[in-house]
Amino acid sequence: MGRYITYNPDQDQLLPASLREELGEGHLAVFVHRLVERLNLRHFERTSSEAGRPSYPPQLLLKVWLYAYTQGITSSRRIEQRIQEDLGFRYLAGQLKPDHWTLNEFRKRHPKALNDVFTQVLEAARSLGLAQLGRVAIDSTRVQANASPDRSQSRDQLRRERARLRQRIRRWQKQCDQDDTEGGGTQLAAEQWRQRLGEIPQQLEELRKSAQKRSSSTDPESRYLRRRGGFVLGYTAEVAVNEQHLIVAQRVHRAANDAGALAPMAELIEQECGSPPEAVLADSGYYSMPQITMVSQRGIDVLVPDVWSAAAMAHGGQVKEMNRRERRRFPGLYEWRERFRDPAVRAAYAPRKHIVEPVFGVLKQQRGMRQFRTRGLDRVSTEWALATTAFNLTRLFRLRG
Repeated sequence: MGRYITYNPDQDQLLPASLREELGEGHLAVFVHRLVERLNLRHFERTSSEAGRPSYPPQLLLKVWLYAYTQGITSSRRIEQRIQEDLGFRYLAGQLKPDHWTLNEFRKRHPKALNDVFTQVLEAARSLGLAQLGRVAIDSTRVQANASPDRSQSRDQLRRERARLRQRIRRWQKQCDQDDTEGGGTQLAAEQWRQRLGEIPQQLEELRKSAQKRSSSTDPESRYLRRRGGFVLGYTAEVAVNEQHLIVAQRVHRAANDAGALAPMAELIEQECGSPPEAVLADSGYYSMPQITMVSQRGIDVLVPDVWSAAAMAHGGQVKEMNRRERRRFPGLYEWRERFRDPAVRAAYAPRKHIVEPVFGVLKQQRGMRQFRTRGLDRVSTEWALATTAFNLTRLFRLRG
């Protein structure tokens, strides 16, 4: 008969085990704990109150959220479950057990502070000599909104709904005047009608500004955006990545294309890092001569091919020649195409996809950032800030040497 190690899952320990010793000093959760303890969290503490029962410390909730995003967990209910079961989460929570409502409220209440955490993590990377600004690659992706495409309305449908709601409210007010009473259920319905009536003008204004035909009822701030394979109801998430595969700038917007995003992203990189990059690389979707001129005036080398130059580089061919009429119609484009005939320029541009594309692969495939969980531009921007900060934390964890 074989011998076995003694096994008794119901055996209690005389002394509580140290979770940190169980995890080991080389564990990602311990690294997240150490780094967050070095951050300045005054923006979180300003919203705390002395009244009522004590709240959970902001560093606890921040550590739990960041570690969750490194594990591809974006649901507050799943985090609540993992705090009960997972050693890393239990260690970061300090054996406390915040519920999903507390976790979700923390994410909703601190959009600016969470963006500030992204900046502070970048500063920590620079102190380690990792967030160097040489060549920076910019790219964007479409992320699906937490909204159903089936629940969308056109301008005419919104106007008809507004007319119906006004008619219902007038009919209800007339009935109340005749009966001299207000039923509880009817009163509640009337309040819901008024609330919806107040939302419709905002949706109509959003449709007018976006020049789109339909607006989502569940997330009016989302947009129908073109992506590979068709259209998606969502947002445009954008990152700038350096050669160490660290995200040095990030944002979420609602533009249908990237043609006007080059200059804002270059400015955001300088704002986050304190200095402009040496060179900016982007795909042909970012090509816009006014935008290129604006960025070049900041002393930044811009490598953004137009669609014909990009196709020529992809297939190893030559760029299509321009006739006189096309040169007059598109000033500066001929000289720009000639620049991308230079083998040195092509070689400098070639690493773009190797720099930025793997980042999107990790965020969307491994971390589950194919769809946002919250609604509205401010809240989805907070989600993206958490996801990109968590990505940088894992990169620092691997590069710290």
